[in-house]
Amino acid sequence: MDIFLTIAEGKIKEAMRNGELDNLPNKGKPLNLDDTAHIPAELRAAYTILKNAGVLPEEMELKKEIVSLQKMIDSCHETEKGSLQRKLTNKILKFDMLMEKRTLNHTLGAYKGKIYDKLTSG
Repeated sequence: MDIFLTIAEGKIKEAMRNGELDNLPNKGKPLNLDDTAHIPAELRAAYTILKNAGVLPEEMELKKEIVSLQKMIDSCHETEKGSLQRKLTNKILKFDMLMEKRTLNHTLGAYKGKIYDKLTSG
Protein backbone atom coordinates (compact mmCIF):
# COMPACT_ATOMS: atom_id res chain seq x y z
CA MET A 1 0.00 0.00 0.00
CA ASP A 2 1.20 3.54 -0.72
CA ILE A 3 2.77 5.21 2.34
CA PHE A 4 0.87 8.47 1.77
CA LEU A 5 -2.42 6.60 1.57
CA THR A 6 -1.62 4.85 4.85
CA ILE A 7 -0.73 8.14 6.56
CA ALA A 8 -3.87 9.86 5.24
CA GLU A 9 -6.07 6.96 6.34
CA GLY A 10 -4.51 7.11 9.83
CA LYS A 11 -5.12 10.87 10.09
CA ILE A 12 -8.74 10.45 9.04
CA LYS A 13 -9.34 7.69 11.61
CA GLU A 14 -7.69 9.81 14.32
CA ALA A 15 -9.89 12.82 13.44
CA MET A 16 -12.97 10.58 13.60
CA ARG A 17 -11.98 9.26 17.04
CA ASN A 18 -11.43 12.83 18.30
CA GLY A 19 -14.86 13.93 16.99
CA GLU A 20 -13.36 16.51 14.63
CA LEU A 21 -15.61 15.35 11.78
CA ASP A 22 -18.88 15.30 13.72
CA ASN A 23 -20.13 18.80 12.80
CA LEU A 24 -19.37 18.86 9.09
CA PRO A 25 -22.02 20.33 6.77
CA ASN A 26 -24.24 17.73 5.07
CA LYS A 27 -23.12 15.00 7.48
CA GLY A 28 -25.08 11.83 6.87
CA LYS A 29 -26.36 12.96 3.48
CA PRO A 30 -25.26 11.32 0.23
CA LEU A 31 -22.58 13.11 -1.74
CA ASN A 32 -23.58 14.58 -5.06
CA LEU A 33 -20.66 13.31 -7.11
CA ASP A 34 -20.51 14.01 -10.81
CA ASP A 35 -19.43 10.70 -12.29
CA THR A 36 -17.01 11.40 -15.11
CA ALA A 37 -15.36 7.98 -15.02
CA HIS A 38 -16.71 7.16 -18.50
CA ILE A 39 -15.06 10.28 -19.99
CA PRO A 40 -11.42 10.03 -21.08
CA ALA A 41 -9.13 11.89 -18.65
CA GLU A 42 -8.00 14.41 -21.28
CA LEU A 43 -11.63 15.43 -21.98
CA ARG A 44 -12.96 15.69 -18.41
CA ALA A 45 -12.11 19.37 -17.93
CA ALA A 46 -13.77 20.30 -21.23
CA TYR A 47 -16.89 18.29 -20.39
CA THR A 48 -17.10 19.96 -16.98
CA ILE A 49 -16.83 23.43 -18.52
CA LEU A 50 -19.48 22.61 -21.11
CA LYS A 51 -21.76 21.13 -18.45
CA ASN A 52 -21.42 24.21 -16.25
CA ALA A 53 -22.29 26.34 -19.28
CA GLY A 54 -25.45 24.29 -19.85
CA VAL A 55 -24.17 22.68 -23.04
CA LEU A 56 -24.76 18.97 -23.49
CA PRO A 57 -22.56 16.65 -25.56
CA GLU A 58 -24.17 15.75 -28.86
CA GLU A 59 -25.01 12.19 -27.79
CA MET A 60 -26.73 13.42 -24.63
CA GLU A 61 -28.71 16.03 -26.54
CA LEU A 62 -29.86 13.33 -28.97
CA LYS A 63 -30.84 11.02 -26.08
CA LYS A 64 -32.84 13.85 -24.53
CA GLU A 65 -34.65 14.48 -27.84
CA ILE A 66 -35.33 10.74 -28.27
CA VAL A 67 -36.93 10.51 -24.83
CA SER A 68 -38.97 13.64 -25.48
CA LEU A 69 -40.22 12.35 -28.84
CA GLN A 70 -41.14 9.00 -27.32
CA LYS A 71 -43.19 10.73 -24.63
CA MET A 72 -44.93 12.82 -27.30
CA ILE A 73 -45.74 9.70 -29.34
CA ASP A 74 -47.15 7.98 -26.27
CA SER A 75 -49.54 10.86 -25.57
CA CYS A 76 -50.57 12.17 -29.00
CA HIS A 77 -53.41 11.40 -31.40
CA GLU A 78 -53.01 8.70 -34.04
CA THR A 79 -52.92 11.31 -36.84
CA GLU A 80 -49.73 12.87 -35.44
CA LYS A 81 -47.93 9.63 -34.57
CA GLY A 82 -46.58 8.96 -38.08
CA SER A 83 -44.72 12.25 -38.32
CA LEU A 84 -43.33 11.96 -34.80
CA GLN A 85 -42.33 8.35 -35.37
CA ARG A 86 -40.28 9.39 -38.44
CA LYS A 87 -38.54 12.09 -36.40
CA LEU A 88 -37.85 9.55 -33.65
CA THR A 89 -36.42 7.05 -36.12
CA ASN A 90 -34.14 9.73 -37.60
CA LYS A 91 -32.87 10.73 -34.14
CA ILE A 92 -32.21 7.10 -33.19
CA LEU A 93 -30.32 6.48 -36.43
CA LYS A 94 -28.27 9.65 -35.95
CA PHE A 95 -27.47 8.61 -32.37
CA ASP A 96 -26.48 5.09 -33.43
CA MET A 97 -24.24 6.41 -36.22
CA LEU A 98 -22.59 8.88 -33.85
CA MET A 99 -21.86 6.18 -31.27
CA GLU A 100 -20.60 3.77 -33.94
CA LYS A 101 -18.29 6.46 -35.33
CA ARG A 102 -16.90 7.21 -31.86
CA THR A 103 -16.32 3.53 -31.13
CA LEU A 104 -14.62 3.08 -34.50
CA ASN A 105 -12.43 6.18 -33.97
CA HIS A 106 -11.44 5.00 -30.51
CA THR A 107 -10.59 1.51 -31.80
CA LEU A 108 -8.61 2.89 -34.73
CA GLY A 109 -6.77 5.31 -32.44
CA ALA A 110 -5.71 2.48 -30.13
CA TYR A 111 -4.67 0.38 -33.11
CA LYS A 112 -2.66 3.27 -34.62
CA GLY A 113 -0.87 3.71 -31.32
CA LYS A 114 0.14 0.05 -31.25
CA ILE A 115 1.42 0.22 -34.82
CA TYR A 116 3.40 3.37 -34.05
CA ASP A 117 4.93 1.78 -30.95
CA LYS A 118 5.88 -1.32 -32.96
CA LEU A 119 7.47 0.77 -35.71
CA THR A 120 9.42 3.02 -33.37
CA SER A 121 10.66 0.24 -31.09
CA GLY A 122 11.95 -1.92 -33.95
